[in-house]
Amino acid sequence: MTVPDTGSSLDPTIQHPTRLALVAFLSGCAEADFKTVRERLQMSDSALSKTVAALETAEYVSVRKGYVGKRPRTWLALTFDGRRRLAAHLMALQSIADQARAQAQD
Repeated sequence: MTVPDTGSSLDPTIQHPTRLALVAFLSGCAEADFKTVRERLQMSDSALSKTVAALETAEYVSVRKGYVGKRPRTWLALTFDGRRRLAAHLMALQSIADQARAQAQD
């Protein structure tokens, strides 16, 4: 099966379901603490850390570390570029779905 030409392409960095879930979650907020993201996405600390590291390297996600009282905290945020790339990826997915629907009606 071939993927139809959508005019824009799917983003390989966020094509993996875990990465897509993370950037989608972060797109709904200014920033979120690591624990909230971990619980919401039902991931282990190590799996989330690896996912965040990959997205931080690609500059989709920014990481801020600090303290609340004496307890260390980590906050995650989707960068402007990450938001832009997520929007383009979702548009490409929508285009694929629209084309499939149109072909099914033919």
